[in-house]
Amino acid sequence: MKRVHVAAAVIRDDHGKILIARRADSQHQGGLWEFPGGKVEADESVEIALARELEEELGIAVSAARPLIKIHHDYPDKQVLLDVWEVSAFTGEPHGAEGQPLEWVAPRDLPSYDFPAANQPIVAAARLPAQYLITPQDLGTPALLRGIQKAIAGGIKLIQLRAPNGYDPKYRDLAVDAAGLCAGKAQLMIKGPLEWLGDFPSAGWHITSAQLRKYAGAGRPLPASRWLAASCHNAEELALAEQMGVDFVTLSPVQKTQTHPDALPLGWEQASTLIEGFSRPVFLLGGVGPAEQDKAWAAGAQGVAGIRAFWPDSLV
Repeated sequence: MKRVHVAAAVIRDDHGKILIARRADSQHQGGLWEFPGGKVEADESVEIALARELEEELGIAVSAARPLIKIHHDYPDKQVLLDVWEVSAFTGEPHGAEGQPLEWVAPRDLPSYDFPAANQPIVAAARLPAQYLITPQDLGTPALLRGIQKAIAGGIKLIQLRAPNGYDPKYRDLAVDAAGLCAGKAQLMIKGPLEWLGDFPSAGWHITSAQLRKYAGAGRPLPASRWLAASCHNAEELALAEQMGVDFVTLSPVQKTQTHPDALPLGWEQASTLIEGFSRPVFLLGGVGPAEQDKAWAAGAQGVAGIRAFWPDSLV
């Protein structure tokens, strides 16, 4: 069965809302919502195909776009490769040129719409930011909380509360305070034993690679309404993350780091190859920061994650 290559778009307006369209009942996966786009012809680049499809379907001309995520998905009757781009600027007023209903939706509301299974990673990618802050170790609680507050004020939307020294009661207390600071402003990701899941209903969970190896076979431990992430370092762990049904991963280390100086870096080429075979959002981690964000996008990543590069207070 030949894999159908599709160019699709996450189109944002000036208020950050995202345009979705409803598929005709007669189409494959009919009646469900989708991100606009269409088939890439044999002689077309993805960028040209996307521009053509959006002009035909919506009557708009794309003026700024970048790769967001690639998704390989196998339906019982069809295999697809979704080549998804983020469109941040366009001219024209979008309308359903083929009679399809359209809606502008806030990213947080996307999960309440019914999308084809292949579109679910796009829903995650559309809701996630491009930067993922991981808190540093060896800071006292007041300094950590002050840094989190400053980071949120500076625009950080996704924060992992790192737990390098085990999961003791002090970490639980810190997590309670951090959850309060993040409420309504940023998504907090906690690390810890899965027995704690019920204690932090607003938090997502970031699974360690050891937990991934232990629990992946049991499937997803969280409902779809809560974020689930995993730390990955190779193709085997990425496969386990897919098996567990995580929403996104960190892939590390891309380059040498101060935190793990003995770890062998993947390098950009290998990181890009690993991302190519993985159909969920990936944050690259290890020796990267805001300066590498464009390079991470070019490698197929959602963005970059880090400690030193994003922490608002200088680490002495």
